[in-house]
Amino acid sequence: MAKSSEAFRNIGEVAAELDVKKHVLRFWEAKFPQLKPMKRGGGRRLYRPSDVDLLRGIRDLLQEAGYTIKGVQKILREQGVEHVKAAVDAHAAAKRAKDAAQAEPVKTTSAPGRSLLLDAEQLKALQNVLSELKACRALLAAPSSNSPS
Repeated sequence: MAKSSEAFRNIGEVAAELDVKKHVLRFWEAKFPQLKPMKRGGGRRLYRPSDVDLLRGIRDLLQEAGYTIKGVQKILREQGVEHVKAAVDAHAAAKRAKDAAQAEPVKTTSAPGRSLLLDAEQLKALQNVLSELKACRALLAAPSSNSPS
């Protein structure tokens, strides 16, 4: 049975979800004071959904964007936890857009220059992708303090 998205997770579950080792999560706790999982009896860690979101952001910045530990610490110090969490959302949106762009093109029967008729669901999906792309553009246009250190 799968846990609710609001459920607390132990260190093993979080490590599996983020595809990192448990000792890496413990190391990140020491390096990033913003990360404070609850501790139960015997020192067992329980991660709140917000902790998991922050860890996902830290992992993405370190492993995908190429930041150093000091670079991520600087981002957290200067721009805050919410910025790191938002970066995860923007990264996911960019990945979805890239995956969609790499998908097979849709064959249409309309001639060039003629409008395509879209149903409400297709139109909403396109509008969502457009808004995600605009959010990605805004993040990319943010001040250069986001560059890897």
